[in-house]
Amino acid sequence: MSVHGRRVPPGRAGRLRLRRSLATALRGADLLERKLRLLLDRERAARRAAEEAGRVWRERLAEADVWLVRGVLLGGERALAEAVPADRAHIDVQWATLMGVRRPAAVAWADPVRSPAETTPPNTALAHAETAYRAAVGAAAEHTVHRAAAELLTAEAERTRQRVRALRRHWIPRLQQQLAAVELGLEEAEHEEAVRRRWAASHGPR
Repeated sequence: MSVHGRRVPPGRAGRLRLRRSLATALRGADLLERKLRLLLDRERAARRAAEEAGRVWRERLAEADVWLVRGVLLGGERALAEAVPADRAHIDVQWATLMGVRRPAAVAWADPVRSPAETTPPNTALAHAETAYRAAVGAAAEHTVHRAAAELLTAEAERTRQRVRALRRHWIPRLQQQLAAVELGLEEAEHEEAVRRRWAASHGPR
């Protein structure tokens, strides 16, 4: 008989080791189940945030496309090209660790900055389009961060679920069976010892 690849000693020492191993396995399963509940809760929150950011992204993008068409019709493609700032958007993803899972937790979004020398949108439609596109890009970044976090949490939740299943379905029952067998052997040995003592007491010198 062995535990973690180590042979369990016979008798009371083996029973003690098995009891400790069983207690450790039960505590481990409880901790993993609590971890699993927390991971699933955070995963659901991340997916809800991703869905909301995705909705905003699609709405702002559709709105921007409408204004863009109007702006180009009013000022032509040259007006559009001249109104694009030289600067680029800046996105900084902030990472955090939850229960051993490193995941994107937030995103810092900075709009492109137009220098004083650059041309501003020449008509109101292109100005509205620019505002809507900026909002769409920010929402897209939020959507991506939350979705990535949800996927990482999902993967860790599945690994945790497998570990719980292995403990609950295989390792803990095996330890319980081994412990029951050791305890039964000890009971039988103690019973036999008691019988021998009674026999020796009844047949000893008078």
